[in-house]
Amino acid sequence: MSDWTVHDVGPGVVIESTPVGFAEANCYIVGCPETKTAAVIDPGTTDRTELDAIVKRVGELKLTVRFIVNTHGHPDHLAGNDILKRKVGGEVLIHELDALKLTDPVRNASRMLGLDVRVAPADTFLDDGDVIEIGTVRLTVLHTPGHSVGQIALLGAGFVMTGDTLFAGSVGRTDLPCSSEENTIAYEVLMQSIGERLLTLSDDTIVLAGHGPTTTIGEERRNNPFLA
Repeated sequence: MSDWTVHDVGPGVVIESTPVGFAEANCYIVGCPETKTAAVIDPGTTDRTELDAIVKRVGELKLTVRFIVNTHGHPDHLAGNDILKRKVGGEVLIHELDALKLTDPVRNASRMLGLDVRVAPADTFLDDGDVIEIGTVRLTVLHTPGHSVGQIALLGAGFVMTGDTLFAGSVGRTDLPCSSEENTIAYEVLMQSIGERLLTLSDDTIVLAGHGPTTTIGEERRNNPFLA
């Protein structure tokens, strides 16, 4: 049985999360209470019990899934795409630069973990500045490479979903395949993404990370040792 955390980010949006998969990545349900539509962010598990719990929670919230969004192309964020899509529908969205990772266990780093994760190609590619509309909820795509070349954050009203770019007290690792473009230093790319795309947000912006607890931009600006 999954435990769901309710994130109070303000009126007009429902956000709940539960950790899933071998890496306990946060899988989010983002819903519009007015139109009863939703997106599932990062269903990174093939465990049928965990996936059934996601489906059950979507039903309890009386939501219809329009999108399944991968913040990047690593197995702990995409492994459940196919099973979840068969159960609840929705278009699969990912940044174009991580699209090949969906179908390639070498590119998505699952092979190096002793796994063989591959899922169907995306329905739609995302790019920086795109807006995902979930009823009246708008999520703006911020391209934040470093942890993965196609890593994105999703900026809403008063909150940002950072995937594996920024965590409470930490930042994403940069030693995985295709962490950044060829001939660049991935850690420098990651820190540039954080500095230019995330730390420019207001201090009270709520950070919903790909792993671990919720934080704020201000908290990370002041206390994250990697950002000193």
